[in-house]
This record gives sequence, structure tokens and C-alpha cells, in this order.
Amino acid sequence: MCTAGKSPMIAPSILSADFANLAAEAAAVAKDGSTRADWLHVDVMDGHFVPNLTLGLPIVESILKSTDIPIDCHLMIEDPARWAPPYAEAGAYNVTFHAEATNDPVPVARDIRKAGAKAGLSLKPGTPLEPYLEILKSFDTLLIMSVEPGFGGQSFIPEVLEKARAIRKVIDSGDLTLLVEIDGGINADTIEQAAEAGIDCFVAGSAVYGKDDPGAAVAALRAQAAAVR
Repeated sequence: MCTAGKSPMIAPSILSADFANLAAEAAAVAKDGSTRADWLHVDVMDGHFVPNLTLGLPIVESILKSTDIPIDCHLMIEDPARWAPPYAEAGAYNVTFHAEATNDPVPVARDIRKAGAKAGLSLKPGTPLEPYLEILKSFDTLLIMSVEPGFGGQSFIPEVLEKARAIRKVIDSGDLTLLVEIDGGINADTIEQAAEAGIDCFVAGSAVYGKDDPGAAVAALRAQAAAVR
């Protein structure tokens, strides 16, 4: 698990990739060295929790067969107690679901871990951190949304960085071990302020897959984040 002081993690989001060539898109950020992504971020949307509909478990299983990059599944779905564990069973490295999608997140996290994955909790931009501080010890990852979930290409919401600063203080105090991830509007113009706030892992969509060389984009973003650590 990456924490502050270690190399920043970059997780390209395949929501911005070419869906007709996902194996090739994964390979573009899978070469050894600085151009290699740390995770491959996969957004799963059900058309209910969020209005958009994207890929599901069968596509995730296909991606898992085509790459050795750890798969980071972000489930923007209703009823995560039912649907989250199968992604862990399929081989995803990290499975994150939304706090707003369940009244009891801890059992869901427990089932994800039992199924073999790290468990992540995601918060929408308007969802406060404080009500969830006590349960974060049951999680491996906190995913802070810096746009409203459901669509790519939105503008970064800088106010969410207060959550990052707050949770970083708790982690640095030694009271909690947790990877802090951010998703939404991360690019060359925003990654440094997110890094300064204490983010460990940066999800980047068009900032990677909108470039001619996705691997070089990964390396450049990581270097930007590292420079302000």
C-alpha cells in the first residue's frame, strides 16, 4: 500500500479509453519503468445509482485476463452487498463501493476482503468525511470523488481536498492505515494541488488516454505529483 512519502500512484481510467480495444489500451500503460501504471481503474455504473451505464463483471473478467496491472474497480452501483464481492472473486485487486449506496458499509468491506480483494469506500463530493471516520479502519482505500460520479470529462472540484487534508492528518498521526485515492478531473493542472493535500493514488482518464502516448502521460503525471510531495 502506498502512503505519503512513497512514489505517487497513477491509475488510468479506462472510461476514457477505446472500448473496442481495451486489451491494447491496457498494454499501453503496462510497460516496465516509469511509464507503467500502478493500477488500472475500471468504472462500473449500473444506470441506477448513477444515470450512466458502463461495463460490468464479464468485461472486467476479460480485462483481468489481458493485463497484469492490478485492477481497481470503482462500483457506482446500488446494492453493493450483493454485487461487490464477485468483482473480488474475479481477481480485482481493489474493489471500491459508495458510502451513499448502503446503510451498513462494514459488512460489505468484510465480504470484499474475504473474497480476496482490498476494500475501498468512496465519497461523493458533497458527502462529509466525519460520519465515516470510525469505520475506515475496516477499509484499505478511501476514494474521494472530485467530480459528481457518473460521467467522465467533468471539471475538478477543489473543495473536496479538505477531506484529503483531514484524513491525511489522521493517517499521519498513526491512528489509521489507509490509501487515499482521488477520482475526477485529475490532469496536469490539478494533480499538484491534490498531491499537496495528501493524496496517494490519482485516477486519470483523458489526461492519460487522451494523449498520443498514454505511458508517457502516466510518467509525467507521477513526476508532477512527486515533485510537490
